[in-house]
Amino acid sequence: MEWQQRDGVRWLRARLPGATAAFSTRLGGIGTGPFESLNLGLLTGDEPATVRTNRARLATALDRDAAGMLIGRQMHEATVLARDSAPRPNPYTEEAAPARADGQATAKEALTPLVQVADCLPVALAGDGAVAMLHCGWRGLAAGIIARGVEAVGATAAAIGPGIGACCYEVGEQVLAEFEPLGEGVATGRMLDLAAVATRLIRRAGVAEIETAGICTSCEPELFFSHRRDGPRTGRQGGLAWIASDG
Repeated sequence: MEWQQRDGVRWLRARLPGATAAFSTRLGGIGTGPFESLNLGLLTGDEPATVRTNRARLATALDRDAAGMLIGRQMHEATVLARDSAPRPNPYTEEAAPARADGQATAKEALTPLVQVADCLPVALAGDGAVAMLHCGWRGLAAGIIARGVEAVGATAAAIGPGIGACCYEVGEQVLAEFEPLGEGVATGRMLDLAAVATRLIRRAGVAEIETAGICTSCEPELFFSHRRDGPRTGRQGGLAWIASDG
């Protein structure tokens, strides 16, 4: 992965076979206070007009059509919604209720699957001329969102963006028990390694090509929003993927 920047907007780019993924930071927007500055989320108290300006800025920086963004109402579940067209009105740009889904998939070049995160992992998948972006917290991972995403696009490659690291993610015994079948190495004591969990699940689903950002959102307050670090009143960064001939 490599850092990119345009007009103050900074993101981490990953190249996948026939596709590109981008993982945004909190840099380059107009938000203030706990939402400084490129907050993409509408549900934690930021001004809607500010959020929509930020969303437009991100789309412009990435040279993607904001009207083609695909987002869902994320519920920490395993639903992956495959789309051939963007909804109208589009919740990314207008006041509208998004469909309930923690993953978006498409085979259309004009569309851009997007998830919003603030410690959960954004996971991009590419294969068979299609792309998906998944919102992967522990509940979604345990529910099988990785396998569903891989199946939705016939994935052959994956990119795991920044998320909370094992250094900062202490969980309870119930959560640890969900991932015991994956074997050793996904947790140290009560500290869960979400990226390690996702990597093993991606491999189990038959995908061998996996790139991982290896960046903890909780450890990088200048770059990322973090629910675990900052509490519920904080922003959201994005994970996006799209079909691109130059990958």
